[in-house]
Amino acid sequence: MSEISQIPAFNLFGETSAFPDVIHCERIFDRARLHGWKISPHRHHQMAQVFHIETGFAQVTLDGSESTLKNGEFLYVPPKIVHGFTFDKGTEGLVLSLPSPVVQRLGPQSQPLTAWLNSTHHTPLSDTARGLLSQIALFHDKSGIFRAQRLVAFSHALLVTLAEDSAQIDTPDQDQTRQMQQLDALIADHMTEGWSATDYARALHMTAGHLNRIVRRDSGVTLTEYLETAVMTEACRHLAFTRLPVAEVGYRLGYTDPPYFSRRFRARMGETPTAYRARVAGDL
Repeated sequence: MSEISQIPAFNLFGETSAFPDVIHCERIFDRARLHGWKISPHRHHQMAQVFHIETGFAQVTLDGSESTLKNGEFLYVPPKIVHGFTFDKGTEGLVLSLPSPVVQRLGPQSQPLTAWLNSTHHTPLSDTARGLLSQIALFHDKSGIFRAQRLVAFSHALLVTLAEDSAQIDTPDQDQTRQMQQLDALIADHMTEGWSATDYARALHMTAGHLNRIVRRDSGVTLTEYLETAVMTEACRHLAFTRLPVAEVGYRLGYTDPPYFSRRFRARMGETPTAYRARVAGDL
């Protein structure tokens, strides 16, 4: 399979080199200008990032949707979300890259915090969060016996501050939260294998009917709809950011019958895979 058929996976901000530190902090100006102020759509499988614009702005692509990151705003991107940037020349700010193990050690975990960490966020940066980000940038360039611990501690403080500033989530039953987290992890691991609702329920040691009730209470949709939405979201990423044939996208996501994949995509997304690809290509 050629490289153009894959969604690029970067280890850093526009780079494929090895991750160099416990966390990584760099200036937007220093990195973006090396790439002509444009970072092509890509994703990180095991890394979250925080972007903060101090001066200037950037046009942002998130899973095919366009938005503008403006002066004084931050963008949080969790792992696996396809994102790209076109910066106004001379834009300045910070990019904080956090390996998943660092993020996962943030605790004690709660449903609102977990939900926040697993989704994108784009709002103004508070003074408290700005101060923490400045401290991270300061200590990132220093040495010391406990430098790594200090950077992780400040990064955790920043994440919970961003979450508290921007998240307004009701806390549901903790068992239900844990079960939904387990389901989401299984979906990520087995999406390409064509697992059925029964397969997921068996892996969680419960009946499909019980898992369906948990999913409906948490999300308002059936288990089948929840699973199909996850698969079709990944299909949208492949259609938007690779040149894989439509049939191959379906095959990779467990659909052995291309016409059936196209029908299900249209039922879920409101248009055919080909039409979606053409429309998104015109927007990117």
